[in-house]
Amino acid sequence: MSSSPPRLLLASIHDVSPRFDTEIAALKDIVAEHVGNCMAMLVVPNHWGDAPIIPGSAFATRLRSWADQGVEIFLHGFYHRDDASYDGAADRFRARFMTASEGEFLGLSRADARGRIAAGRGLIEDVIGRPIDGFIAPAWLYGVGALEALQDAAVPIAEDHFRIWSPASGAILAKGPVITWASRTRLRLASSLLAAAALRHAPIEVLRVGVHPPDVRHPTLVRSIGKTFKSAARARRPARYSELLN
Repeated sequence: MSSSPPRLLLASIHDVSPRFDTEIAALKDIVAEHVGNCMAMLVVPNHWGDAPIIPGSAFATRLRSWADQGVEIFLHGFYHRDDASYDGAADRFRARFMTASEGEFLGLSRADARGRIAAGRGLIEDVIGRPIDGFIAPAWLYGVGALEALQDAAVPIAEDHFRIWSPASGAILAKGPVITWASRTRLRLASSLLAAAALRHAPIEVLRVGVHPPDVRHPTLVRSIGKTFKSAARARRPARYSELLN
């Protein structure tokens, strides 16, 4: 009788940028305690337009070193900031209130999204000396133009809140929510703690855990992150996103 495939644990650090250099280093230590270098870093080429990754800089050197150690490198938008205008009330609400104007790829046209993907990809690949492993939109928000641009660019892997897929092939690689934390308000912080406590025990085949720089500023979130990884790692094998392509 064949055994069922092992459940997997995918870890990611978001908003990797010189702006959050200290926080990223702290998050890497927290995550690596549970998964080693089996993690993804979601890199923003120029966070909010004033924190560029400069080839040859100390940060760029660290980024290449992480990639050399086996950390997967994903492009995570270009600016992370959403400057688009929206006609629909639902998109305006998602863009302005749900994500604090950080859903950069929600309102972009196909051409604009394609241009930012190409520019960001070129920069990051030059820095790390290898192809990026995929693309994940800021705040996990994609407009129609972004989805079309990802397919045009044949990006191997992308994800949103509820699935991982391959824009290059159109295949769905995994389904299930991602565990993440929020700290902009006390209500968001409390609700994310409750969600993490519930989801880390859920029977999800591929469990994703994503952390952000502001998380390290809140001891309660750091404790929850540690508990989540410890619980998830007991019943799951730390994996890389690229394994799903197989």
